[in-house]
Amino acid sequence: MNLKLTNFNDFIKILLASGFSIGGGNDEGIYAIVDYDWLTVPPGSPIVWHTGDLETDPWEWRIRVLNERSDIAYAKCFFKKSGYITQELYPYFLALRRGGDDFDDEYTDGKISHNAKRIYEAIREYGELPLQEIKRLGGFRRDEKSKFDTALTELQMRMDL
Repeated sequence: MNLKLTNFNDFIKILLASGFSIGGGNDEGIYAIVDYDWLTVPPGSPIVWHTGDLETDPWEWRIRVLNERSDIAYAKCFFKKSGYITQELYPYFLALRRGGDDFDDEYTDGKISHNAKRIYEAIREYGELPLQEIKRLGGFRRDEKSKFDTALTELQMRMDL
């Protein structure tokens, strides 16, 4: 399949065909459909970062994926960097990340931080929540923003959220 990337729908077609993509370029060599570096965009390409155009701005696509698609996950799941995983490949990533291990057992074994458990418990009890509610229910103070962000990324990397 040789698709040309000119808009959001092309991005979705390529993503569904490939199964995953980091959100942009990276030094780790992870497959990316579109590079973060807008300076490397070929001349005449309609794909341009940070224009606010829902069709041609990859920065906007992450929100569109979350709002419009139920078959694609978007989270910090690649070396603590954001990316996409399709429903088809999700079980494989999940098996590699968690290997069937139970969250509570992993916590008891010291493999999950206390801050991550605070977030996980709030979401387990209340379901989908805005970040401010997760912080409040998890008992995070204003001065714990860094701890909260680190724990949230930890849960995303483990694919617990």
